[in-house]
Amino acid sequence: MKLARALAVAAAAAALFTTTLGPAAAQCGGASWYALYSQTASGEKMNPEALTAAHRSLPFGTKVTVEDLKTGRAVTVRINDRGPFVGGRVIDVSRAAASKLGFRSRGLTKVRLTVDGKEVSPKSC
Repeated sequence: MKLARALAVAAAAAALFTTTLGPAAAQCGGASWYALYSQTASGEKMNPEALTAAHRSLPFGTKVTVEDLKTGRAVTVRINDRGPFVGGRVIDVSRAAASKLGFRSRGLTKVRLTVDGKEVSPKSC
């Protein structure tokens, strides 16, 4: 029962903070990383060593390319959780993804998210 209530609260929060990023879209903003061992909003257990991420509105299972605008590194992650719920941030990635992107020690970075390969102008980031 507590899990159902927590999921309902998370869904309501996601609805309040929804950012539209549909098919063939790109988005820029802040990113952070997290390494929990709890259940994700999709129902699977969080694995900090998997290339996964939390996004406010993309469907679970969506593959997103995340490019760190400081390091120039990119990684493809699978959305399996909801968040982040902090202003200015567009994605929370797993610890493994943060390591591959090169921002694990910094904790936060600016990224470009790409779904279905659509590019955005560097000026928009």
